[in-house]
Amino acid sequence: MRIYSSLWNADDWATRGGLVKTDWTHAPFTASYRNFNANACIWSSGSSSCPSNSPPSSTSSNSWLSQELDSSNQERLQWVQKNYMIYNYCTDTKRFPQGLPSECNTA
Repeated sequence: MRIYSSLWNADDWATRGGLVKTDWTHAPFTASYRNFNANACIWSSGSSSCPSNSPPSSTSSNSWLSQELDSSNQERLQWVQKNYMIYNYCTDTKRFPQGLPSECNTA
């Protein structure tokens, strides 16, 4: 298995409408992965590879699927989003005038 990443110039849409610019003087940008282990569902053609009709058991290798943040950690996440997140494509109706991507409707 291999992991591929890409960086692209999204100055016109992923940076508060171009207000925050990428500092290209720091290029080339690099990323590396060490001891990476993915346990994930694959989303393709509008459906997931993970079963959704029954919650995973605590002994299942997919037990993480049923985990949720408690109220304290939800508040912490909201604080980080409020103070550090500069762009959320799930609120970008200018970029998606025909409707937001389907994952934006997932609770």
